[in-house]
Amino acid sequence: MDVYHITILIISLLIMFGGLSGIILPVIPSTPLIWLGIFIYAVCDGFESISRLLLLIFAVLTIFSVVLDYFGGVIGAKKFGATKWGMIGSIFGCIGGFFTGGIVGIIIGSFLGAVLLELIFDKDLEGAFKSGVGTLVGFIGGAITKLTIGVIMIGIFIWKVF
Repeated sequence: MDVYHITILIISLLIMFGGLSGIILPVIPSTPLIWLGIFIYAVCDGFESISRLLLLIFAVLTIFSVVLDYFGGVIGAKKFGATKWGMIGSIFGCIGGFFTGGIVGIIIGSFLGAVLLELIFDKDLEGAFKSGVGTLVGFIGGAITKLTIGVIMIGIFIWKVF
C-alpha cells in the first residue's frame, strides 16, 4: 500500500468509526457515515477492494437501518399498546432527553414522554407504563440492529481491504 491508499484508508476508517459513535449519539448519522467512509475508499481505490455490488448491498443495509431506527420506537410502542399520544410523547421525550442528558436522557425521556402523554390522555398507569416500556424496547432493538449492521459493514470492509 502506498501513502495515497494509506491516507484514504485512515480517512475512511475515521469516518466509519465516527459513524459507529452515532449509534450512541443520535445526532450523528451512524450507518450513513459508515457507508460514506466505505464509498470514499471504494471510489479512491477504483473499486478494487470494494466492488460496486458490495457497495450496493451496504447501501441497502444502510437504508434498512435508518428506516428501522426511525420506526423502531414507534413499532415497539405500538406492539405494547401505545396510542398515538404515547408515540408523540416518546418523540418529544427523546428530543428533550437528548438536550438534557445525552444518551441516558434519550432513553429516560422517551420512556417518560410516552408515559406522561398516555396518562394525560386518559390511559391508566399500567397501560401508560406498558407503552413506555414498548418505546424502550423499540429504541433498544433499533440501536442493537444499527450496531450489528455497522459492525458487520466495517468488519467486511476491513476483511476486503486487508
